[in-house]
Order: sequence, then structure tokens, then C-alpha cells
Amino acid sequence: MAARLLSHEVSDLCLGKPPLRSLSISATIRHALTALKSSDDTHISIWTCNHHNSTSDHHPQLIHDDCRCVGKICMVDIICYLSKQDNISSPSSALKSPLSTLLSHVPGVVRHVEPSSSLIEAIDLIIDGAQNLVVPIKNKTLKRKQLCQYPSTTPTIHSSSREFCWLTQEDVIRFFLSSIGLFSPTAAYSIESLGIITTDILTINYHSPAAKAVDAISTSLTDQTSVAVVDDDGVLIGEISPFTLIYCDETVAAAITTLSAGELMAYVDCGGPPEDVIKVVEARLKERNLTGMLEKFSIYSTGIPDCNNNSSSDDETASSPANTGSRR
Repeated sequence: MAARLLSHEVSDLCLGKPPLRSLSISATIRHALTALKSSDDTHISIWTCNHHNSTSDHHPQLIHDDCRCVGKICMVDIICYLSKQDNISSPSSALKSPLSTLLSHVPGVVRHVEPSSSLIEAIDLIIDGAQNLVVPIKNKTLKRKQLCQYPSTTPTIHSSSREFCWLTQEDVIRFFLSSIGLFSPTAAYSIESLGIITTDILTINYHSPAAKAVDAISTSLTDQTSVAVVDDDGVLIGEISPFTLIYCDETVAAAITTLSAGELMAYVDCGGPPEDVIKVVEARLKERNLTGMLEKFSIYSTGIPDCNNNSSSDDETASSPANTGSRR
């Protein structure tokens, strides 16, 4: 049974996956910010070639065959970049920087594979550090169904008029979990006994400035972990999770710039920042004369982000005043 499961091809895991939305590496951070806020995608793929929107009135031109995906960008990358000391005084100028500034320097995070590649090959790539496997969509009938199923996703045409999707580590794990009985007795083992718990974690003191955690947040995004917030005795209080920040918008950069790590947890983990914390951010921005960030991100009112990680119900979302600035 296990051998039959491992005989699957990568294309078997791509069923129902939406086409990628993409940006050229020559685009700016502002382009990525606009693309993320106008879609339900948490990441935008970055390519070393021009590409064409399939909904354009113009017929897409063919592109070179060496068109490659070289990385991915999410809201956490932008938030961390805007929170850096060199950018907090002029966020508008920072948004004009090229996307290459944000790309991870860790090699092999994104890898191209063919639809006919075996599941074993995909697993080997993931073990080597790949987080996203880029796969060509080869079934045109399936592609039309995907466009109907994901009306908010605007696909991108690449070389030879091809579209791509990508597989994440979670996609592969989910595939195996659907057949977990085949791996018995592994399913009966404790997590500790499997040796997959690490004690090498990133931490920041509860009272330390959140700005000191920017590099740690970037690292945790790459490693797909979180930054632990601890008290003076090293006791865990909470965490700053990139998986929460990914659903926020760029206004969180102002919070990171002005708040402590503990205050930042309250700002992003409560389904919308508390009013008293918002006032603290506003006052400290004024105190530090960061007028550019104040004006750019409209901390006073409608620019308040919702970092509720899509966990609340539709009724709660509709009734909560904190959700007026959310990115859904």
C-alpha cells in the first residue's frame, strides 16, 4: 500500500490548485503590496521574465523558455522591510525599491518540477529545503474549472502561454495525512519520540522594543516558525507569528516601530488592535516625528489592520468594527 501511495506523480497533488498570480522581478515592492491587498493569495510568485495577465484585452505574447520563478513575497516580507531603521522615516520611498530587495537569500526555497515528477522526488526536494514546488498546469479543461472556482484569482500567462501552480509542504503533508493508516505504527508514536521537536528557538523579551525582533521575524518566516515572547525568567508568554502577520497589512510596520514585543502581541492577536494601543502607536509616531509613516498608513482611523487570521465567522467579521481595514 505504501509503495502504491509513493507511486503518485506531482500532478496528482495539483488537482484543484489555482493558477499562480505573479510579478516580474523588475517590479517594485509597491506592486507586490498592491497585488497582495487585491487578492486572497498570501504569497505572490516572483519571476525572472515579463508575463501577461490572461484577462488582458491583448493577446498574450510568447515569452522566453527560461522564464523561471525565483522566489515568493508575502505581507510579512513587506512589513519587516518597512520596519527597518532605514525605511521608517520614508515608507513611500521604501515601497519604490525593487522586489529583489525582499527575495530570500536561502537557495532552493522555490523549485521547478515537471507534472510527471514522482512524489518521491518532490519529498526529496522538500527535505533539501524547498518550500514551494512550481508545477506547470497541463490540463486545459481543469484550468477552466479552476478559473471558475477561484474568480478572485487572476492567473498569469508565462512562457509558451503556460500557467503554473505551486505545491507547498503543507500540500504534501496533507496528502499523506489522508492515508496516515498506511504508515502505522508511526501514527501511534508521540511527537517527542519522533525527534521532530527543536529547542533552537528565536526569542525576544516581553518588554523589549518590537523593532529588535524584525530580523527574527524575517528568519522565522523563512524557517516557518515563530518568535517566542518570554519574560525576564525565560518563561514563554506568547509569540509573534508570521502566520498571523501574513493576514495583516502594511500599517503593522508602524506598530513594530513604536511598540514593545508584548504590546505588539496585543496589537495583532486580538482580532484587531485595541483602541488604547492604537493611541500609543499614534502618540509615539508623533513623538519621534515620523510624519511620513503617520500620513502613509493612516493610523488614526480607517487604516487599522485586522490580523484575525481569517479565524472568525462571517457574522463576526461583518459585525466587528476592527475589520474595516482588513485584507481579505
